[in-house]
Amino acid sequence: MRLALLLYKYFPYGGMQRDFARFIVELQARGHSCRVYYVTWQGANLPGIDARKVPVRALSNHHRNIRFHEWVQQDLARDPVDGVIGFNKMPGLDIYFAADSCYLDKAQRERGWAYRRGGRFRHFAAYEAAVFGPDSDTDILLISATEQAKFDHYYHTSPSRLHMLSPGVSKNRRRGPDAPARRDKLRQQLGVTGKDHVLLFVGSGFIKKGLDRAITGLAHMISERADQSTQLWVAGQDKERQFRHLARKLGVAKHVRFLGGRDDVSDLLLGADALIHPALDEAAGIVLLEALVAGLPVVTTDVCGYAHHIRSAGAGQVLSSPFDQAILNNAMLRTLDGYYRNQCQSRALEYAQREDLYSMHSTGAALIEQLLETRRATRGR
Repeated sequence: MRLALLLYKYFPYGGMQRDFARFIVELQARGHSCRVYYVTWQGANLPGIDARKVPVRALSNHHRNIRFHEWVQQDLARDPVDGVIGFNKMPGLDIYFAADSCYLDKAQRERGWAYRRGGRFRHFAAYEAAVFGPDSDTDILLISATEQAKFDHYYHTSPSRLHMLSPGVSKNRRRGPDAPARRDKLRQQLGVTGKDHVLLFVGSGFIKKGLDRAITGLAHMISERADQSTQLWVAGQDKERQFRHLARKLGVAKHVRFLGGRDDVSDLLLGADALIHPALDEAAGIVLLEALVAGLPVVTTDVCGYAHHIRSAGAGQVLSSPFDQAILNNAMLRTLDGYYRNQCQSRALEYAQREDLYSMHSTGAALIEQLLETRRATRGR
């Protein structure tokens, strides 16, 4: 089949973008050709794709989205495909991969009435309804039961259109026999001694993923223990200025290391002593499972779609909503306990052996194929 895959922005460090790339690999392996529509692209091109940059500009994201959709629809009319797969919400999709949170839920909980009367709200609400609403026939690939409950609440989407996928952790994130050597090498490269306690934050969305909370917790740890050996590594591509300012204000600037977007996250997971992921909103949070299969203890919030795996495994601490900074502070302090960290690691690795945390992209590609074949047969009648 000839497939069109749509996303606004590709860069190599986003969780959704990495899923996008892995789906393309699986679909190509099954013999399908993949055409990609995008607005911006950062990093190397994906092999074998028909990449079509959509030449649109606008002063706002929602006006850009509208122009993107119009341009793509015109191009598809000139050069049709057998299926249209969206990684952002928009009208006209055959299949949508639900990597993003429920927009309507966030707008209702986090924004006031004035925001919900504006053009931005109307656009994003309409594009979400075009996927999940009762007038849509888009099939939806879900990755989070937490987000499914929100979509059910607002849209009452037909269950026949909802398809839950297993997680898709890369096998190269699993802890192997070379883990101690890789840990030592990484820590040596970053100038960390054996006694230094390293907390890791991973995510290209510092506000959404709670970096301010993590830095505040770090300041409490250092103040509480008068301990200068704790560091926070920040791996991700985002604007750093306000977070550097916060670290300076709290007196911990020398303890926070901004590493930028990284291709060696698997080594960072082995080199750290705990993952800190106090997100405000996270549809899934694949880094939680990447830490789990690497045997790295996790501190996270219950708003993350994959947080239940951390709780079920006993691989760390899941903080209940509403968020309380004091509870996060204590949870971060607990990661200093070596016996506790060893317990978390043993439980995590046992869970990683018995649970399917890996098959999203292979089973998802097969499902995409099946759903599009069904659509083609139905349209042919």
